[in-house]
Amino acid sequence: MQNWGFGMGLGWIIPLLFIFALFYFFNNTNNSKDSARDILDKRFANGEIDEEEYERRKERLS
Repeated sequence: MQNWGFGMGLGWIIPLLFIFALFYFFNNTNNSKDSARDILDKRFANGEIDEEEYERRKERLS
């Protein structure tokens, strides 16, 4: 009867770890995939490229 409490604790920990692992996996894969247009917009906003270069590359992506 003493081991029953320990077993119940593991019974909850393993499914919770699995759920957290799924959330971690799906959140990381969605955040790391920026589209080419998003990257171009960020570079223009940061001042890495000028407006002429931005428009030229935007046309190529379309």
